[in-house]
Amino acid sequence: MHLLSACCVCALLITTLLSRVSGLDTVIGIYGETLEIPCNIKADDAIITKWKYDKGEGLPGDLLVKQTNQNAVITATDEYKDRVSMAENSSLLLSAARLTDQRTFTCMVVASADITEYPVNVVIYKMPEGLEISDKAEELEIGKLTKLGTCVAQDANPAANITWLKNNKPLVADGKGISIQASVLVDPVTGLSTTSSILEYSAEKEDTNAQFTCSTQHTGGAELVSSPATFTITYSTENIVLQVIAQDPLVEGDNVTLKCVADGNPAPTSFNFHLKEEMVKVENADTYTIMNVSRDASGEYKCSLIDNPMLEASEDITVNYLDINLSPSGNIVKRAGEALNLTLRIDASGEPKVSWTKDNVKMDKEPKFKTLSYSDSGRYECEVAMGLLSRKASVELLVEGAPVIKQLSKRRGEDGQHKVLICEAEGSPKPAVTWSINGTSPDESPFVNGKITHKITVVPSANLTVSCTVTNEFGMDTRAINVSSSVFVEVRMDKQDQSEDSDQTKLVVGVVVGLLIATMIIGLAYWVYMKKSKQGSWKTGEKENGSSEEEKKLEEKVEENSQKAEV
Repeated sequence: MHLLSACCVCALLITTLLSRVSGLDTVIGIYGETLEIPCNIKADDAIITKWKYDKGEGLPGDLLVKQTNQNAVITATDEYKDRVSMAENSSLLLSAARLTDQRTFTCMVVASADITEYPVNVVIYKMPEGLEISDKAEELEIGKLTKLGTCVAQDANPAANITWLKNNKPLVADGKGISIQASVLVDPVTGLSTTSSILEYSAEKEDTNAQFTCSTQHTGGAELVSSPATFTITYSTENIVLQVIAQDPLVEGDNVTLKCVADGNPAPTSFNFHLKEEMVKVENADTYTIMNVSRDASGEYKCSLIDNPMLEASEDITVNYLDINLSPSGNIVKRAGEALNLTLRIDASGEPKVSWTKDNVKMDKEPKFKTLSYSDSGRYECEVAMGLLSRKASVELLVEGAPVIKQLSKRRGEDGQHKVLICEAEGSPKPAVTWSINGTSPDESPFVNGKITHKITVVPSANLTVSCTVTNEFGMDTRAINVSSSVFVEVRMDKQDQSEDSDQTKLVVGVVVGLLIATMIIGLAYWVYMKKSKQGSWKTGEKENGSSEEEKKLEEKVEENSQKAEV
């Protein structure tokens, strides 16, 4: 309860609120406080001022009298003798106002030529002691008219009018869901009134946590409002929901908790859980846990009320699983040229995605091995993903075989005085490389994907035939290359070059040496001579089934060098 400055408001009413009732001025006083009743008679030659009151039945009662330049004399002999006094302005001061003071008081002034009377009607107001809701219901049932409580406004005058509110909005009796009955009891001693108001209310589900109050707006003061009251709203279950509490994704070996949630109040505490082909009754709990689920646990689950099995809820549960098998797997050793069939089998509850890597580098597609090469060696790993689930499998492939020299070549050194011989080979395990001569600055590349490159540097003093040999536990391979002592001729020797005509090579080398020692004076004549000799060579070559294409290229290079020497 709260009182909004009631005392201040009432004090103002004592001195300022005047109205006309039955032709008389009316003064309103506050119960228990001092009341000032004015004497509105103007007489400069007043001799006597007297106050009296109406006892009822036309009988007057004297209160006090005052003569000019003398103090007022109290003439009352009843209840007023200790409660009345006169103010400087001749107003009557009445202390401890009570309801019995609600009568007519008269001021009489005797002047030299006239006697004047001024009657005043007195009304006493009293605010209620407060508002309080009592006899509150323990709970409210939906759809049932129930006594919510009684609101009491004690000791008021006039009697208080009580209004019921829900969430600060007034409730109006409608004869159906809202019924309000008010009564007033008057205290025989004080004459004060106590108002009681009983509210009967048919609750709705939305009334949960609603605040009910009662209020009164009294004539003599501000509004009073009771403390709010809330009530438990009870209603039968209308809806039921089955909740599945589990890890996401749910996989084999996890636990699953089923929770049945009903909207009744109070909520049900016992349920039936339908676990596929089995029904489990759970009392004093709304959950049931399934331990260590398997893929066979996938399916529809239900829960229902024990006292109303027709009211049920259901949910589908899917136990996710992902199994993969890579065959073959582990460490695999194969021979070069063979085939390898990798098979990946997937058993999953959904649509999986597959990705492959080789030596941690992502591949564009699944590896296929129809004819294995040394570069196929490596670690292959597949990852199969389905949502948040993933599985991995790998195979370590090693391709072995006898070494093969893929290319044997030579080039001129940077200083123009050395020859660099290069032997490129494949094989696994790593082949050992040997040369038929001793060279300098040996250099061997890293062994990657079954490939190795070995280099040596030589300074030939004469024309040589140099061979490179590669060996491992599966076999060996050898190739040879001709190395000229000239630093101006560079020839690349592959395996098919070994059948060239050695006599023709010696002739070309001789021509080159001759060009180097020719002088500028005989250069032109020597060039003409060589041109004729070349034409004779071509004719001879045609009779001998033709020289090789490589010899023609070499002769053209000799002619070019001859022209440079002449210049």
